[in-house]
Amino acid sequence: MEASTPAFEERLVTFSYRGRLFLCRAERLDDQTYRPVVICRGQSADQADIELPADTDNASYGTEAEALRHAEQQAMRWVHDRTGDGQAQA
Repeated sequence: MEASTPAFEERLVTFSYRGRLFLCRAERLDDQTYRPVVICRGQSADQADIELPADTDNASYGTEAEALRHAEQQAMRWVHDRTGDGQAQA
């Protein structure tokens, strides 16, 4: 019996912005596209983690790096939307 190994490994990036901690990864959709995935960690042990919803209709990118970059930008916009600061500053 053979053990199956994944065809790829997803890289997890920890990203901190304005006191919030995010876990960002690029989920492979097929051989050519990646989807950004962002998890906002709870701020305390009793607070659940939140997976941010996709923020664009076209949420797939040609490279893992592009999807991770978008995930970080998405996290910043999410913080700004909740703090009333307007647009995220890159």
